[in-house]
Amino acid sequence: MHINRMRKMRQIYLASGSKARKRLLRIFGFKFKIIPSGIKEDKEPIPSKISYARLAEKNALKKARAVAQKVKTGIIIAADTIMVQDKRIFGKPKDILDARLMLKRLSRKPQYIYTGVAVVDKDKNKTLTSCEKTKVYVDKLTDKEIDGYFSVVSPLDKAGSFDIQGKGAFFIRRIEGCFYNVVGLPLRKLYLMLKRLDVKIFIFLLYTLHFTLCAFLAGCSTEYNIVTGQEEKYYYTTDREVQLGRSIARSVEEKYKLVSDPLISHRVEEIGKRIVSVCDRKEIDYTFKVIDDEEINAVSLPGGYVYVFKGLIDKVSNDDELAAVLAHEVGHIVARHSIKKLQAMMGYSIFRILTAQIPNSTDIGATVDIAFTELMLGYSREDELLADELGARYTKAAGYNPRAMISFLEKLQEINRRKPLQERSYFKTHPYVPDRIRVVKQELGEKIGFTDYINIEETKK
Repeated sequence: MHINRMRKMRQIYLASGSKARKRLLRIFGFKFKIIPSGIKEDKEPIPSKISYARLAEKNALKKARAVAQKVKTGIIIAADTIMVQDKRIFGKPKDILDARLMLKRLSRKPQYIYTGVAVVDKDKNKTLTSCEKTKVYVDKLTDKEIDGYFSVVSPLDKAGSFDIQGKGAFFIRRIEGCFYNVVGLPLRKLYLMLKRLDVKIFIFLLYTLHFTLCAFLAGCSTEYNIVTGQEEKYYYTTDREVQLGRSIARSVEEKYKLVSDPLISHRVEEIGKRIVSVCDRKEIDYTFKVIDDEEINAVSLPGGYVYVFKGLIDKVSNDDELAAVLAHEVGHIVARHSIKKLQAMMGYSIFRILTAQIPNSTDIGATVDIAFTELMLGYSREDELLADELGARYTKAAGYNPRAMISFLEKLQEINRRKPLQERSYFKTHPYVPDRIRVVKQELGEKIGFTDYINIEETKK
């Protein structure tokens, strides 16, 4: 039955040479051939006569039809992305100077991303077009930050000069809408269009992944989570979780420089060990490292990997505050927040990371980048507050002053009030600071005051 269905599968063509679009389709299992359209997009709509959405659809349709003329049968997929701010369209920069000016301007106000998608079914002589719209808020960037970004990423092949799926993600304060639309291809929109055309694309996926998925699902288990007090289902054993974390950590250390000062590294490692000695999850080995970067951030990866940015270490006043930060990240690992988030958001693509040892596996790097980006964007409010609760508990149990978590939160709250939030702030994606302080006080058995229930951070006027 599967073989007969396979014979019915038609060839799919991607009318684009975009690396981001190729990676997205490959990560999510699509099998396709690439035929760039060679079409030059229209980037200046006629005022009041054509919308930005219609312009993006029109460009995508031109690409799809150009490739459709080159093939006799099959499905052609094309897309066109435009970035708009204050009625001005931003495409790819002409040179570094243009890229600098472009990114500087885009960081001042929100912008809208429009991706037009066109699908041509040559066999049925049907064509569909649609458009996805996403609003993007970028942090205000300094010249130094832009220079640092351009030193590791070429902006010349990227609309707006930055890539949300790579290091450009650290500039994103918030997005409203489809994440993959900003990358360049709204996958859910595409899926719904293919569904309308009755394209049985997932039959192929189910067939080719049959044995892999069987092995994958065989590892599914239900375990009691001691910190949540609930039975939870995991598609990854502890060994696989550690292997997943190792793959992401390997990629992180290839792209980010670790501090060379052994005293800083030793300090973080020793404090981390004390926190681990009192935590509720000891069946894994924990690793603590410091990234040589001025941002105020820290991130926990699956399997016990914790990375702290040097900018955050520079802000702590003492070991107690650093212990509170590390304990918070350990709390995420104990509660398996990272693995649950990736499991829910990325599904099968995470499993592919586990094959990182396979030579010439071209999709691994992109998949790891997306996984790391998802973790850097933060967890849910509930997950963050639980990590705060556990962090306060572990800080105290390890012999540190647990109120240091409150003092550090108040310190960062004051920083945020005095100046705009930096491009990648550890607390940017977390719940409001007063809400976090309230949770910590409750864990420590302290009296909760009226101000602890006010969850609005004021900005300096």
